[in-house]
Amino acid sequence: MPYNIASDTCNPRKGHRLADIPAHDPFVLSHKETNTYYLYTTGIPELTDLERNGVLVYKSKDLVEWEGPFVIFEVPDGTWAHPQHGTWAPEVHQYNGRYYLFVTLHNRDSILAEPPKVWKTNHLRGTAIAVSDSPEGPFQLIKKDGPVPPANFMTLDGTLYEDENGKPWMVYCHEWIQVIDGSFEAIPLKPNLSEAEGEPIHLFKASDAPWINAERKPDDKPQVYVSDGCQLYRTKGGHLIMLWSSYNDEGYVQTIAKSQSGKLEGPWEQLDPLVKGDSGHGMLFKTFEDNWMLILHHPFSTPESRAIIYEAEETEDRFNIIGP
Repeated sequence: MPYNIASDTCNPRKGHRLADIPAHDPFVLSHKETNTYYLYTTGIPELTDLERNGVLVYKSKDLVEWEGPFVIFEVPDGTWAHPQHGTWAPEVHQYNGRYYLFVTLHNRDSILAEPPKVWKTNHLRGTAIAVSDSPEGPFQLIKKDGPVPPANFMTLDGTLYEDENGKPWMVYCHEWIQVIDGSFEAIPLKPNLSEAEGEPIHLFKASDAPWINAERKPDDKPQVYVSDGCQLYRTKGGHLIMLWSSYNDEGYVQTIAKSQSGKLEGPWEQLDPLVKGDSGHGMLFKTFEDNWMLILHHPFSTPESRAIIYEAEETEDRFNIIGP
């Protein structure tokens, strides 16, 4: 049976390095109350003791040695999501005194559209929100009848963003499988994050990045544009930036965009990629020494994928990568 983080008093799962930990879409919460870093990642039954898909956490005091894994969430029965069809891009946000898990769930048995109506089969996929009183879980799913974005959209990688007025939003990726040119959208949330409160808005599409188009060559195969891994931050100069990922000729890419208005609505300016070489789906976090770090995974494929941490530098209007 998997270890329970709340009850385990003699834990043998200590001393892991990041190179030891299979990690995809890594997310770090710096928990000041306990001086602990929490690393959240997907729990895959084939690679763990889990009998169904879930979310795992590792914890560390120094970002070097990690303890875990511990199960903090498993897809429950009796909801819109299938317990065996995946948990993608888990991230935990501290918000209004509680902890909220954003995780993309799936149901491949619930078909939205099939060829020839669409070029590729569309099925139910979207980000759900679960809540706990602890960053160590367990997390309980809030909305059980469907994902937070519209259920007829194929979406993924939803993240929490609070705008300049304190309004919570879910920013998410609209799947290239459905729209071909993957896009980024945002939907307003109720104050308790229980569900959406309004209609989604469009932010930008993956093909807006000039570096993607610069590599395109005429071909007789369908050309798609992938949108992955959105994360939003406000720089010390007040500029709103978004991390996101897509592909170039070498594989997965970690890139960055900046809102020219400083607001979620944009317009968004696409900047040069931060990390190439089949690396991406990153997020920024601060150490307890107040230094910025970028964590992402490399390579893209599992089970080879591992988390890598880079030092990052904050400027007035963006972030730069110093090195791993």
